[in-house]
Amino acid sequence: MKTGRPTDAPKRVQIAVRFDEKTLAILDRFCEREGIGRAEGVRRAVERLEAEGRA
Repeated sequence: MKTGRPTDAPKRVQIAVRFDEKTLAILDRFCEREGIGRAEGVRRAVERLEAEGRA
């Protein structure tokens, strides 16, 4: 039996990241402004890199 919310894009891979305090503060400010969690903030940053042609 599946648990959790249904989604069209399941997130099966989990990563751990170490940030310095400055980088974490930047992420937290962005996430607070957007009303999202840290994981979603990191996903959006990666998607932005791709959209800008830098990934």
